[in-house]
Amino acid sequence: MKSSILIAFVAFSAYAQDTRWKTLDGKAPLVIGHRGASGYLPEHTLESYQRAARLGADFVEPDLVMTKDGHLIARHEPLLDGTTDVATRPEFADRKTTKLLDGVKTTGFYASDFMLFEIKRLRAIQPRGDRPQEFNGRYEIPTLEEIIELARREGFLRGRVVGIYPETKHPTFHYVLGLPLEDKLVEVLDRYQLNRPDSPVIIQSFETANLQYLRKKTSVRLVQLIDADDVANNGALTFAAPYDKPYNFAVSGDPRGFADMVTPKNLADIARYADGIGPWKRYIVSVFSQDANLDGKADDVNGDGKVDDSDRTALPAANLITQAHAAGLFVHAYTFRNEKSTLSLSYQGRPENEYIQYYLLGVDGVFSDFSDTAVEARKNAEVRVRQGQ
Repeated sequence: MKSSILIAFVAFSAYAQDTRWKTLDGKAPLVIGHRGASGYLPEHTLESYQRAARLGADFVEPDLVMTKDGHLIARHEPLLDGTTDVATRPEFADRKTTKLLDGVKTTGFYASDFMLFEIKRLRAIQPRGDRPQEFNGRYEIPTLEEIIELARREGFLRGRVVGIYPETKHPTFHYVLGLPLEDKLVEVLDRYQLNRPDSPVIIQSFETANLQYLRKKTSVRLVQLIDADDVANNGALTFAAPYDKPYNFAVSGDPRGFADMVTPKNLADIARYADGIGPWKRYIVSVFSQDANLDGKADDVNGDGKVDDSDRTALPAANLITQAHAAGLFVHAYTFRNEKSTLSLSYQGRPENEYIQYYLLGVDGVFSDFSDTAVEARKNAEVRVRQGQ
């Protein structure tokens, strides 16, 4: 009897181990609403975040920039041109200016030249021409406080926690302007009693110095984002400024770049100030481009008149997730989209196939423009996990 019980226990233990996700904590990977539900509605609006939560996102992701009068608002960049109707507002025509943005002279309308009440007169637009345009001009630009309150309301309505995943955008740029993001962010978290280790908040940045500063100011989880410029035909990542290194490295003369940050030694260094990494998904699964005539240019394999990811084949996965987990870091990869042009030929035009591959590799979370697709794919991947695949 005892031996049969022992055999049953061992069998159960093996099954339980097989049904665990390969994530750092063994739990299901997170779905992060990238700029909200930006595949459906203009990004970084309350309506977009609300849609993401209602589609099942565990977190919504506001990118944070600062206004002239010191308010954190949600925009993908300090520039307002591509995501708002500012260029059509004659009363703001004189605000167009040229600034040095991460080392590049860039002309446009900067949030840092607007007071919050002026920002509230603008309306969001969809920056991608291949996405719905009928919602342009309807929605305001939200503050961080408004986003926190929305996440709490949506969590209450849904009977679950909806977290926020703010990114500090271009922190060195803001610091030079005398508008540092970090203390204001911590102040807001304090006000909403979110500055604690178990808080449903994760802060991310492509720079390192501000994360190291934040580590001294907050106990919420921090994520080091890791970028690249593009992918060469052979699948190797390419690195061109300003996507080659954290901008604070460029300012300080640090010779390291993003490529160096994914070595085991540097992952261990990141673990001293961050809890996870957020790599571009091509660090995990890159893509190969055909060049049949050897002209150095990728071939239009599907014959649609343009070359994009739908012409490229997925390569075998790299071991970044395993190495990051070994360093005690979780991995949240970006960005997952539904459009055919963003999907490798290997996924046969089905975005769920890409999600499932990453989920089964052990990714701890995905940034998705289409939360519903990510959530549904997670359900399908869970079936495979339970089957020991």
